[in-house]
Amino acid sequence: MPILWVVLALAFSLLPAHAADRSHARSMVVSRDGIVATSHTLASQAGAEILARGGSAVDAAIAANAVLGLVEPMMCGIGGDVFVLYWDAKTQKLYGLNGSGWSPQGLTQEFLAGQDIKDKMPQHGIHSTTVPGAVRGWEAAHKRFGKLPWKDLFGATIHHAEQGFPVTEIIAGAWNSRVPRLEPGSEKLFFPGGKAPTEGEIFRNPDLGRAMRLIAEQGAGVFYEGEIAQAILKTSHDRGGTFAAADLAEWQPEWVEPLSTTYRGWTVSELPPNGQGIAALVMLNLMEQTKASPAGPFSTPEVHKKIEAMKLAYADLYAYVADPKFQDVPVAGMLSKQYAAERAKGIDPKKANCEVKAGAPEWKDTTYLAVVDGEGNIASWIESVSGSWGSGVLVDGMGFHLHNRGGGFTLDDKHPSRLEPRKRPFHTIIPGFMTKGDQHIGFGIMSGPNQPQAHAQFAANIADYGMNLQEALEAPRFRVTSVPGCKVSIESRYDKDVLVRLNAMGHELNLRGDHSTVMGRGNAVMHNSKTKVNSGASDSRADGFAIPEPLRP
Repeated sequence: MPILWVVLALAFSLLPAHAADRSHARSMVVSRDGIVATSHTLASQAGAEILARGGSAVDAAIAANAVLGLVEPMMCGIGGDVFVLYWDAKTQKLYGLNGSGWSPQGLTQEFLAGQDIKDKMPQHGIHSTTVPGAVRGWEAAHKRFGKLPWKDLFGATIHHAEQGFPVTEIIAGAWNSRVPRLEPGSEKLFFPGGKAPTEGEIFRNPDLGRAMRLIAEQGAGVFYEGEIAQAILKTSHDRGGTFAAADLAEWQPEWVEPLSTTYRGWTVSELPPNGQGIAALVMLNLMEQTKASPAGPFSTPEVHKKIEAMKLAYADLYAYVADPKFQDVPVAGMLSKQYAAERAKGIDPKKANCEVKAGAPEWKDTTYLAVVDGEGNIASWIESVSGSWGSGVLVDGMGFHLHNRGGGFTLDDKHPSRLEPRKRPFHTIIPGFMTKGDQHIGFGIMSGPNQPQAHAQFAANIADYGMNLQEALEAPRFRVTSVPGCKVSIESRYDKDVLVRLNAMGHELNLRGDHSTVMGRGNAVMHNSKTKVNSGASDSRADGFAIPEPLRP
């Protein structure tokens, strides 16, 4: 045997059994101090530096989120919405913040009909936009849980916007996926010379740097009533939009009570509607009706069960969830364990159901980051411009896009998410949280309708199979893409025999590459309140890392 192989064999024989066959490429970050986990290193770094200066988890999250809006402009930005779950370590209480904006007063079905838009909500352009909630959402979280002055949170974003930053590998690929919806002004800014910046190329956005300076110096009010608001209103007017000054000035984010369910001894929490987080809880309730397969998380029985549970959960999600200020949503009925037991009876362990329908619950009532600070407070934080490049509408002179969340409305008068003035659309972005005993985990996984099913898979990886944060994030995932229907995108890391068996059961599989970005990009942090140790993980499907708080100077 060649000496090299002898050395390698000896090295592997000396490793612990679990180390030689690890299923995840990265190790968790473990620290006694705070940790920031995002999809981009510059954002994680910005948040970690805020922690080192004495900032709270919320301070660090705002700083990191602001940088993400610059370095991942097709994903998020100040033209989008924000949702937050915040764990207060001292009181042991979980808080929820809904920062999704409402539709303009003048955006009605009658108005759209006058524009010859009668069958489907626009998915891009000015009529796909609702009030962006991110900046005022940041402000609400900062007022309640921030420590550092507001103006100190945006230095990194302003610096990188004005001086430029190198475009990273995965984001370069996303940037290069040109979207036809982009307006000429957007093309000029984000595709200089008619092409996307390549990996390592320096990109600058001084207009966004100016907007962030205004926000830093004048507060969130400048976005909703000041100079940035005027730019938004002019942009809307010039494109035939319906935004009025009062639509921006009068909107406020809302503190809400999180929804929770129990799963194998863990309490898992999501935000209530108008978001889709409830679907993750419904899916876990359905999965809990049978024991986790002893064959493992990636075995045929386990994957089949999860796919079928997801379809049942999403059928209810699409039938019932809307803005609760306009439509009663059967939240308690959907989360009932008894309802889950009845619905789970419809899961055939040997066959895929391609015609799943919504049940009848009792009517009793798109960038994610995670931060844990040195005190154990956790910010589970997600913000997005919805579809890639949002509405494609660039706010004149400000360097950011308006999102296209209005595309979540429907023009069907009988549907709970029908378009109405000053209503919040159906939302896909959801932060997650789970706790058991001394362990408290903030987590999230991005990518549209993928999110609840990815949340449930992550939670089950931990609760059923004892994975750590990094393992649970990097584990192979599937994504059901049609409800009703049987189409499933699934990563190639699943065993070939499992894929063959799933196909034989009626699942229409679309095989994706290893660590596919289609499955979403996730981050997670954990605080152990007994040991006072923090852990962090960042999905290898993205460019980011979990970065610990550096030593204070």
